[in-house]
Amino acid sequence: MKRILPAVALTLGLLFGAQPAARAEGENLMPANVNVQDQASLQRGAHLFFNYCVGCHSLKYVRYSRMADDLGLTEQQVMQNLNFTGAKFDDPVVAHMPAEDAAKWFGKAPPDLSLETSAKGADWVYTYLNTFYLDPKSPIGWNNTTLQNAAMPFPLWELQGQQTAVMKPGTSEVEKLELAHPGKLTPAQYQQASRDLVNFLEYVSEPAALQRHHYGVWVLLFLALFSLLAYFLKKEYWRDVH
Repeated sequence: MKRILPAVALTLGLLFGAQPAARAEGENLMPANVNVQDQASLQRGAHLFFNYCVGCHSLKYVRYSRMADDLGLTEQQVMQNLNFTGAKFDDPVVAHMPAEDAAKWFGKAPPDLSLETSAKGADWVYTYLNTFYLDPKSPIGWNNTTLQNAAMPFPLWELQGQQTAVMKPGTSEVEKLELAHPGKLTPAQYQQASRDLVNFLEYVSEPAALQRHHYGVWVLLFLALFSLLAYFLKKEYWRDVH
């Protein structure tokens, strides 16, 4: 049993994803509380991504067909509601904007977001989407407290509204953000929407996680049964040894 328990603990860590230290991107991040098992949230997040993000950002490691299977959508639903680039059902998700034009307009092509949450963490991406503010000194009119002087305009401003920065007295450091002009959503609704979007990106970063979690339950049941059998087998082998 002393040898079996560490193996079970290691398997638990592999199955349910011990988070690598590299994903901790700093302090004062807002908790995203993502849950890739929440299919309704993934569907809402996909709707947001394909309505607000796919114009500039690709998801080159995910195909429309795989996404349909994982999110419980039909081919017709995907092609009518999520495919705005003319791609085929089995094609990977590619941004509508040509990379050459994006580089000319923004200075560099917007990054592929397939592994964004894996690289920076879901909390970082969620905080980033909630900390845009108006900045008349910026060439694009926006800035962000999480990533200062980002070249990305704020695509979700119609939903959240327009935030302004309140500076600490006598400094150029942002103390807090205030909602100056409300958007289509209330603050609570926007937080849920941005959480859904991050949840979808978390799924995109590792689509196999859904299957891993599904099979993980059966693997744990097998390990529990195997451990029990191993224990009784050990007792049988050693019962005559004094």
